Amino acid sequence: MSIAVIVQARWGSSRLPGKIMRPLGGVSALRRVLDRCARIPGVDVVVCAVPDSENSDPVAAEATRAGAVVVRGAEQDVLARYAKAASYVGAETVIRVTSDCPFIDPAICGKVLTLLEETGSDYACNGMPASWPRGLDCEAFPARLLHWACNLADDPREREHVTPWIRENSTLVKAALTGPGGGIARMRWTLDYQEDYDFACAIYDALGERAATASAAEIAALVMRRPDIPALNAMRHDETRLAAGPRADVVTPPLSLALAA
Repeated sequence: MSIAVIVQARWGSSRLPGKIMRPLGGVSALRRVLDRCARIPGVDVVVCAVPDSENSDPVAAEATRAGAVVVRGAEQDVLARYAKAASYVGAETVIRVTSDCPFIDPAICGKVLTLLEETGSDYACNGMPASWPRGLDCEAFPARLLHWACNLADDPREREHVTPWIRENSTLVKAALTGPGGGIARMRWTLDYQEDYDFACAIYDALGERAATASAAEIAALVMRRPDIPALNAMRHDETRLAAGPRADVVTPPLSLALAA
């Protein structure tokens, strides 16, 4: 396989236990993520990297039902789990998505992958700087860098969060797909707290099954019409996320959600 999207998923969550197995429109949040990842342009295989702990057995079973390749590995060493997953499917390029993003947009992920290819960068993402709603985050990089990181990274943070060794390596060229910024970038379209789950359920209540494939632009239009929906988790907004942080070496002009579709 050449291009693999690898989704890390586990049962445990200190703030919202079992969050990825909670239903959204009658289907698990994990299934929603994996289904969307399967629609990323250019992707050859969707892999779910699941801990080998017993409590994550239901997660592995759900990922299998969703049609993903399941690879199991160390719970705390997520970097090693990713490298194992990439090796298992013979990936040359990896797209990284986390399982708490039920509204991940395939088109935006595809543009990040294209940015990696067209710029010849070592790493591409849409978070340097943060300018999209939280929950649309994705990264793309050659699998060889993942294996280098797995062999060389020794900081616990680098092992747990997978890409810090790559993102912070000054010898590597990073590229970023810049989003619209502003108020929309402050929103949380992810699952981390009960209020985030309430937000996601409200999107499904409003859009029905259409929410399963709605683009980021469609969801943005909905929350602009219905300010009561983003108000559900507004208290969880993280303003420090938008503060000045690391910027990629190559940064695109801001892209509106409408043009991202």
